[in-house]
Amino acid sequence: MNRRSPIRWIMGDSRIAGFYKLSREDRIKAVASFAGLGEEDVKMLSTGSGLTPEAADLMSENVVGLLQLPLGVATNFLVNGRDYLVPMAIEEPSVIAAASNAARIARIKGGFTASADRSITVGQIQVVGVPDPFAALQRVLGHRDDLLRIANETNPTLLKVGGGAVDVSGRVLDTERGRMLVVELLVDVKDAMGANTVNTMVEEIAPLVEDLAGGKVRLRILSNLATHRMARAWAVFDAEATGGRDVVEGILDAYAFANADPYRCATHNKGIMNGVVAVALATGNDTRALEAGAHTYASLGGRCRSLTRWEVNASGDLVGSIEMPMAVGVIGGATSSHPIARLALKVLNVRTAQELASVMAAVALAQNFAALRALVREGIQRGHMRLHARNLAVMAGATPDILEEVVERLSGLSRITYDDVVRVVNEVRSTRRSSAGNSP
Repeated sequence: MNRRSPIRWIMGDSRIAGFYKLSREDRIKAVASFAGLGEEDVKMLSTGSGLTPEAADLMSENVVGLLQLPLGVATNFLVNGRDYLVPMAIEEPSVIAAASNAARIARIKGGFTASADRSITVGQIQVVGVPDPFAALQRVLGHRDDLLRIANETNPTLLKVGGGAVDVSGRVLDTERGRMLVVELLVDVKDAMGANTVNTMVEEIAPLVEDLAGGKVRLRILSNLATHRMARAWAVFDAEATGGRDVVEGILDAYAFANADPYRCATHNKGIMNGVVAVALATGNDTRALEAGAHTYASLGGRCRSLTRWEVNASGDLVGSIEMPMAVGVIGGATSSHPIARLALKVLNVRTAQELASVMAAVALAQNFAALRALVREGIQRGHMRLHARNLAVMAGATPDILEEVVERLSGLSRITYDDVVRVVNEVRSTRRSSAGNSP
């Protein structure tokens, strides 16, 4: 395979056929052309530089080094009529390729349609020891305006750009420790993830809540179950391009399996989060919050459910949809402080947190489609095998000059063990040495 073969792309078009065949240098050129990157951006990608140890020491504690992950881009994404190259940071083989292929199939019928709610984040204040919790809730809600004023005084800048605390609600919970009053502050954090902002606000209003409720405030913190920040996407996947009627039926059966069995559902939704987390890592968003929110949301009602839905339309094509919490931001935190995260956002070229959430929902749906299709058609391992073989070959000592030949030989095996890889690496190395020794 000639990985340096020239390829044509249209600036602004994410449909780049044969992108994976390019050398890394040519892939960087294509991304730079698409996103309008400058020389410093290109240099950062080319050299693998970005976060320095000094900067890392300011971001975390007890820093002793840096951990890097491969940063790739998923191609072919057409979301709401706009093309995106989607940065994804992930070490698992085939995830980016699978998302790109799914997006290519979705393009046939017009790509993805996606949307996201306002960035409303919930902050919770737990009050214990309240003798009359239901009446106390009414007392608290009666001072709604005072609570919102105090909360918004903590962040006048957010208020100026149209965000800030917008409402107060509450619930009385029956727990093993007795009844508790939970007061909830709803905050529009605009284009930030918003954890620090919300935590500051609930801490500021907690004394007044405690006084009004007549109990003792314990916890004051945001919730990662971001049901006010839902993102959704849907797409039509052409039946023929998907693999035919039997593959479509197989995907529907696989979806039904996941929706009925929690053991399958855990892996089904994990595959969806492969895409979500990879984009979140690339853009400096909180992967732990996204994982917690998604899996909790999938289990509301006491039973794990698929985050996606699959059905067939009147034309026999497969229609997929997804709705899930998506608390992400494009400013603040690592999205602003990490050089690679800033660069990834520049490549993605999203303007708001809602736009980022919409694209991530499309990626999540694409990832699920690709996984189900692979499972139904050939099993998941075959799709992974070539990339897995490459990783094993590097582990076994394959140098760049023999790597492609080693992978080519391994791809012909029905199963690949590490012993097979070591044997093939030694055989290719020996053959190369013999050829070099026989050269005149």
